[in-house]
Amino acid sequence: MDVEEMLETYFERIGEIPNSDRFIQCIQCGTCGGSCPYGMGTLFTPRRMILAVRAGIVDEVLSSGAQWLCTSCFTCSLRCPSQIPITDAIIPALRELSLLEGNPPEELAAALMNIARYGNSFRESPRKRDKWIKEVDFEVPLISKKKKAEYLFVTECFGAYHRRCKEITKAFAKVMHILGVDFAILGNEERCIGDLVRLCGEFGLFEDLVEKNIRVFEKYEFDKIVTHDAHAYNALLREYPKFGFEKEVVHHTQFLYNELEKLKELFGKLDYTVTYHDSCYVGRRNGIYEEPREVLKAIPGVKFVEMRRIKENALCCGGGGGGVWLDSFIKEHIKERPAESRVKEAASVGAEVLVTACTLDVPMFEDALKVTGLEGQLEVKDISEIVLEAIES
Repeated sequence: MDVEEMLETYFERIGEIPNSDRFIQCIQCGTCGGSCPYGMGTLFTPRRMILAVRAGIVDEVLSSGAQWLCTSCFTCSLRCPSQIPITDAIIPALRELSLLEGNPPEELAAALMNIARYGNSFRESPRKRDKWIKEVDFEVPLISKKKKAEYLFVTECFGAYHRRCKEITKAFAKVMHILGVDFAILGNEERCIGDLVRLCGEFGLFEDLVEKNIRVFEKYEFDKIVTHDAHAYNALLREYPKFGFEKEVVHHTQFLYNELEKLKELFGKLDYTVTYHDSCYVGRRNGIYEEPREVLKAIPGVKFVEMRRIKENALCCGGGGGGVWLDSFIKEHIKERPAESRVKEAASVGAEVLVTACTLDVPMFEDALKVTGLEGQLEVKDISEIVLEAIES
């Protein structure tokens, strides 16, 4: 593909994404580059990417690999004075060109291939997706048998397959069970929701996943979807309605907040200091800031402290936008990954537990603890794990 064809493909793609016409309004202020967690390690910040496309040298952007040095944290998009959809349009469209050229990072290419073949990035059989329900001492109903439920619990890939993230899934399911909530899961009928796929520029695969998931959703009767995966929440809330599927979608932090009065009656006392990490697609992208904080502050004995960078200014974990599949690539360009900086920040305010609200956060931060030497000094837990611990204490 020559440069002219690249540009034609690029503009055709961003033309399909809402508000992408604001691309021409870029004033080259540099706010995006100054806000980017990888801004110091990339040859092309979003500002320079836009300038390169305008100058017709998109091939130079692709050859630099800058399109992959992005966590889709949404900071640049939120702060852009021209409100250009950098996260949802500019960078994914560049990534699509890279995929079409056949030169994505190896780890990412393998993950996308696995999702296309198996419905998950772990190369695991769909039949194993609900294996975790055999590891709990209460019933987790399948909606295929139950047929009807108030909540459909979407576990997503990490929540179903990843060793550590499964513990979060089990904890949240147990909290719902204790509360007597009418919920069910799809089990082996569930497949990747696809938000990371979309942000990686694999738009065709994303559309295929959406269509298949919607067909499954429409087989059953349920009132709401609840999920602990921030990217699944984002896609189901913002992207799936574009394909005609509209159901109320609840993030598990919202669910816990809505059930807080009942939870208060169940809480025992915990005795440690916690800080809360605003996950990008819970907080900055979707505005859920106070609900998780209120839940944590309601637990007896918990001392809550804030980090310096919070809410819309929070630093990301580095796992979003496919970053969880780009670790080796990122290490080649960045001296200190965002997750490493973030756990240092949590430790610096005296926190004993760093509380998160996205399944991607926990493995990213736990790996960072090992690298920074903070393992044993700081723990990482999902908010549902803290809630369950308070109930069981």
